[in-house]
Order: sequence, then structure tokens, then C-alpha cells
Amino acid sequence: MTRSQVSPTEPGADESTVGAQRRSVSVLALATVLGGLGVGASLSAGALLIADVTGNPALSGFGSTMNAVGAAVAGIPLARLAARRGRRIALASGNLLAVGGAVLVIVAALADAPVLLFAGLAVLGVAAAVQLQARFAATDLATPARRARDLSLVVWSITVGAVIGPNLIGPGEALGSVLGLHALSGIFVFTIVAQLCAGLVVWFGLRPDPLLEARRIAVRRTPASSGGPAAADAPEAGTALGSASASDAVRAPVAAGRSPQFLAIALVALGHAVMVGIMAMTPLHLTHHGGSIELVGITISIHIAGMYALSPLAGIAAGRFGAIPVVIAGFVVLGASALGTALGGASVPVVQTSLVLLGLGWCMVTVAGAALVTALTPEADRPARQGQADTTMNAAGALFGAASGVLFAAGGFPVLSSVAGVLVIVGIAVSVRLGAIARR
Repeated sequence: MTRSQVSPTEPGADESTVGAQRRSVSVLALATVLGGLGVGASLSAGALLIADVTGNPALSGFGSTMNAVGAAVAGIPLARLAARRGRRIALASGNLLAVGGAVLVIVAALADAPVLLFAGLAVLGVAAAVQLQARFAATDLATPARRARDLSLVVWSITVGAVIGPNLIGPGEALGSVLGLHALSGIFVFTIVAQLCAGLVVWFGLRPDPLLEARRIAVRRTPASSGGPAAADAPEAGTALGSASASDAVRAPVAAGRSPQFLAIALVALGHAVMVGIMAMTPLHLTHHGGSIELVGITISIHIAGMYALSPLAGIAAGRFGAIPVVIAGFVVLGASALGTALGGASVPVVQTSLVLLGLGWCMVTVAGAALVTALTPEADRPARQGQADTTMNAAGALFGAASGVLFAAGGFPVLSSVAGVLVIVGIAVSVRLGAIARR
């Protein structure tokens, strides 16, 4: 199968399915905008709230860590729920759990209870798992040629809410004062409203359910296909890898078993770990050099813009040149970001530029890597493997996010960025290895 061909068993080959896919992407995009508003707001305030409640700035890295832990724990259960009941129920349930997490954070701040605060941030991390599953939901009815692009459009939709979110710290403080809350917890009121709205959009708008509809289409079309039932389960490595010989690219992963799928998951996890670790310590780095809360919000906003704003271009590039070249390029950009944060010191422009590159590199690795995981996995196994990818990705972010506080306390951004650089080198090596498997 070449990039321009569509398998007769592939969902999306007729007009009704194309229309359903367009509706699904539109609904997922709107819900993701709202969800991004809550996630962006929470990530920016979490580190500062932890430092204030615990009185120990070294623990502030656990804000992103607990968020990643919650997302990691939720990844596989949400995928299993989607496999049984469909994307609509799984995504809406995740939004509702995230609301509960935001409520816990507000209560913890009022009670000055660090343990409850960490628990609330972890439950709130389910919102990130919902966003990750939403990008995979955009591929359920997509054709191979459009899969990376449709996925990237949902990723791009996070931009609006995620960029606005960190700048709600100031208004959140004002709202918190009016409501009698801890000043830094006021922003989580916005999170509650955003997650509720996102859940309602998914619940009422995601009809037909894309995953269940894809299964119905596969059942109807499989008997008519020349390849039989096995054809629907064949991975599409030629499309994802951009191999000159699609048939050879498909045979290689099949011969290697599940190894290519797990290597692709490792790529996404490594890229996410680098991003989380550096981003988590940016608020402390800026404030330690005299930066204001507003500067922190602006810096995180432009970083998040780098993560999402150009994601459609990453999707188009993955479709045109193959996923692995885009992943490698993404790790190179992440390496440039780590170099900038290592040498930037008190220079705000250098740090901000490095954070934009950090977001851009993450975008390239995540969009191309997610498309790669989907293409390398047989259709019947995709929800499970996608859930594993999300869990592994967030677990890696949680681990390096936790380590980032210790590394930052030991030697600031230079030490943290050096370790991140090692992860970048590992990511490039894994990418080369996966490409070699595809060429066999």
C-alpha cells in the first residue's frame, strides 16, 4: 500500500464515512479546546501552588509529576473503556474525573494539605489522558493518507485553550480572593467549568461514536475484501515509515512481532519526558531570576503555542516524508532547546526561545510518533496499544518530572538540561533502530 492508496477495508472510503469523520474531528477539536483551557491553567499554577502550600520549592516539580502520574494511570483504563463502550463514554468519563481532581486541589489549598493537593493534581491529570485519547479518536475513521493530518488537527486544537490557560493565573487569583479561596487555587475554578463543558460537547456531539462506527464498517466490508479478515488487521508500516517499498515495510514489522510497536511507544515517551522535565522547572528558574508571575504565564503560553500551533504541519510532514524522519527532526529540535536552557542563564529571550523549541520538538515527536504507533498496530489491537502508549508516555513524564526538581536543586538548568540531552540522544538512536527494522 502506498501513501496515496486506500485499502478497501479501511474506514473512510465512502462519502458517509468521510462525513462522519469530519464531524468527529470537529467535535473532538472543540472539546479539546475546552479541555486545553483547563489543563494549561492547571499546569502553570500547580508548581507555584505546591511551593506555597509545602513551603519547599524543591517539591514544585511534583506538580507536573502528579499530573503525569494521573494521566499514566488513566491511560489504559480509558482505552479499555473505549474498547468496550466507545470513545464517547470514555472521553466524557475522563472529563468528569478531572472535575473531581480540580475540586480536590481547591479543598487542599484551603486546608493547607499537601497530600490532598498531590492527590488532586494526580486525578486532574486524567484531563491530559483524555486529550491524548482524543487525538487517537481522530484516527478511528481516517484513511491512512489522512490519519496523521487528522490526528494533528485535534492536537492543534489544544492551542487555543492551552495558550490562554496559563494567563488565567492573574484572573484566577482575583476570583479566588472574591470566593474566599487560596489565591493560587482560583484558577482551578476555570478548570472545573472547562472540563464540564468539554464533557458535555463530547457526550452530545460525538455521534456516531467513531471507534464503534469503524468496527461496524470493518465488519460490513471485510467479507467483500480480497484479503479476507486478516487484511483489516495488517499494520500499515509503509504509510507511516515513508518507505520506498510499502510491501517490504509492512513485512518487516510483522516478522519482528510487536517490537516496532514498542519502539514507537518508546520514542513518544522519551520526547514527552524531555518536554515535561524542562517545562516543569521553568517557572522556578524564571522566578529565581526575578521574573514575575505574569512573565511565567507568558513564557508557558508561548511554550504551549510551540507544542500545538504547528502540529498540522507536523502531520502533513509525517504523511509526506514518513513518520521516522519527522521524529528524528523533532529530537534534534529538542536537543537545541536543551542546549538553550543549559546556557541561557538569566536571559529571558534565550529561555523563552528554548521553550518554544521545546514545544515544537515535542509536537513533531508526538504527532509523528502517535501516527506511527497506530500504523504499526493491527486494527483490532489499536485501542489497547494506544492506551499503553499514553500510559508509558505519561509515566516517563512523571519520572523525569520528579527527577527534574532534584536535578534543578543540584545544579539548575545546566544539570537538568544535560540529562535531557542524554534522553534526546537515546531517542535518536531508537529512531534509527526502528528505521533499520523497516528497511529489512
